[in-house]
Amino acid sequence: MISNNLWKINQQLATVCLSHPFVQGIADGTLPHKSFAYYVGQDAFFLRAFARAYSIAAAKSPDWKIFELFHTLAGAVKEELQLHQNYAAKWGVNLETITPGFSTRRYTDFLLATAWSNNIGAIAAAMTPCMRLYAFLGQQLATPEIPEHQYSEWIRTYSSQQFEHLTQKLEKVIDSYADNIQEAESTYCYAMLCERDFFQAAWEMGAEVRI
Repeated sequence: MISNNLWKINQQLATVCLSHPFVQGIADGTLPHKSFAYYVGQDAFFLRAFARAYSIAAAKSPDWKIFELFHTLAGAVKEELQLHQNYAAKWGVNLETITPGFSTRRYTDFLLATAWSNNIGAIAAAMTPCMRLYAFLGQQLATPEIPEHQYSEWIRTYSSQQFEHLTQKLEKVIDSYADNIQEAESTYCYAMLCERDFFQAAWEMGAEVRI
């Protein structure tokens, strides 16, 4: 399967993300609030672009079944945003006034450019790394059990069977519609690099946030 091969090719990057101090801070609950607050705002901005990319993909869908799938995935993004809104309300972060950082803007520009200019196979290759990586991180952090601390809900969300199921559905789009393997590999890897840089930016910039 193409999607499995793409994930295997990027295992080193996935491991780098798992061992990143930002992710490990979520794992044990020690991540400073300021770092997580910065991440929440940036990720909310990102997720809104992610939902738009799903909508563009839906418009390009070759049949009703794929059209409905992309709308289902966009609906799941709304649920993720609710989690962010809960955190934002708790810590006084206004998600409506977020200015995207460089890493965030680079990632969202890439996603939307891919969505507008490519077919659904390429779009799925750009969007799947976020889903598969977060499912991987959530499942790893939930092993052997979900710890109880301030970031437990984050781990619970991304380790869930529901999130894994949605990830697999998006991977099937790659398997069925990615018609340029070299392009898919490049696109997938670039998205994984964006994910790594996203965590790094939150780790570096979080200390500058005032909540």
